[in-house]
Amino acid sequence: MKLYYAPGACSLASHITLQESGLPFQTDKLDFATRITASGEKYADVNPKGYVPALRLDDGSMLTEGVAIMQYVADRSPASNLAPAAGTLPRYHLQEWLNFIATEIHKSYGPMFAPNVTDEAKARAFANLERRYGYVEASLAGKDYLLGSNFTVADAYLFTVSNWSKIVGFDLSPFPNVQAYLARIAARPAVQAALKAEGLV
Repeated sequence: MKLYYAPGACSLASHITLQESGLPFQTDKLDFATRITASGEKYADVNPKGYVPALRLDDGSMLTEGVAIMQYVADRSPASNLAPAAGTLPRYHLQEWLNFIATEIHKSYGPMFAPNVTDEAKARAFANLERRYGYVEASLAGKDYLLGSNFTVADAYLFTVSNWSKIVGFDLSPFPNVQAYLARIAARPAVQAALKAEGLV
């Protein structure tokens, strides 16, 4: 498998998942300015959607969208416990979290990366993030991870997008459970390996 990524982008969640899975994989870094990967591929030919991540499977086919990629990898490595078994209620709870992170947290950060974002738009995004992290804070009470004691792909995703708080200046200090949770994830060897591989630490 080959993961197409950009350092610190949402593709980091898929990178962490691959590191945690123990499965063999390669990476190919996208240069957003040139739209060419480190191996020389035109990214428009890799993923016509234009954004990362994308995962080239061993048979040459392509899978896109981080939530799909992470669950695919987790299902290829059941011993890693990165996702509950398909068809079980815990798996639907995982998908519940993945959808919440994608639509309510990931997308709330988006406007703040626009080159000419207004103060009003930033204030709206911050207010939304405060509400969403308030929910996460309460959900993490007495738990190590979103689904309990096991690290899952949802944790890889929330960790990745929450790292953007430092870039945009969103203060997570009112959320001590979230802060402790992020520190716990950052200390995981596979997470450190992904961060180092992307030049983020």
